[in-house]
Amino acid sequence: MIVEACSHYIQRIFRRKPNEFLLRLREQSALVLCGTQALIQYMQEPTKKNAARVRIYEKKADDVRRTLINELNHSFVTPIDREDLFALSRYIDDILDYAYTTIYEVDVLNIKPNDYLQQMVEILHTSATEIHLAMEQLEEKPRAADQHALRARALGNRMEALYTRALGDLFNTPSDLNEVVEMLKLREIYRHLLHAMQSTERAANGISDVVMKFY
Repeated sequence: MIVEACSHYIQRIFRRKPNEFLLRLREQSALVLCGTQALIQYMQEPTKKNAARVRIYEKKADDVRRTLINELNHSFVTPIDREDLFALSRYIDDILDYAYTTIYEVDVLNIKPNDYLQQMVEILHTSATEIHLAMEQLEEKPRAADQHALRARALGNRMEALYTRALGDLFNTPSDLNEVVEMLKLREIYRHLLHAMQSTERAANGISDVVMKFY
């Protein structure tokens, strides 16, 4: 189901011919959308197979970013400042990087996903959806893209509130050394997801900056 949905997202990118740099950014954001959806599935069922799916999307997104950087290095003229394109690509890429490191640490630390983790990845995926919708609209409907970026930033407040509640519960519950160790492990996982969310906020800010400067 995830594979079919993600194929649909990526196929939509190629229905028309935007400028090559925005095409790469849209391809990146589509892969991030697919990767965060796979992250949700992993938190529901933390198997090696589901972890590998997130890793696949992360590697594909890295490949797209390398292509974009290569194209930037060989282009004399870009429709948007190359610094803005480079930064936006990095912010989008960071989302999926943090998603994968989250899975890696859940596995290494032998953490069983709890309700907080599942809620966090749902918010992250919703924010990634807004980033992708913004990238789809950026060239033809920049004001609509800015609205999607605004919604992505607003979701950051929800994530921070949830992160604070999750930490509060952690520090209230430990009663012995084993529970303290578990608390420290979960805190690291929560931080990874918070950093992933902060990357969506940076991507949203980058989109808004592009809209203000060039549209």
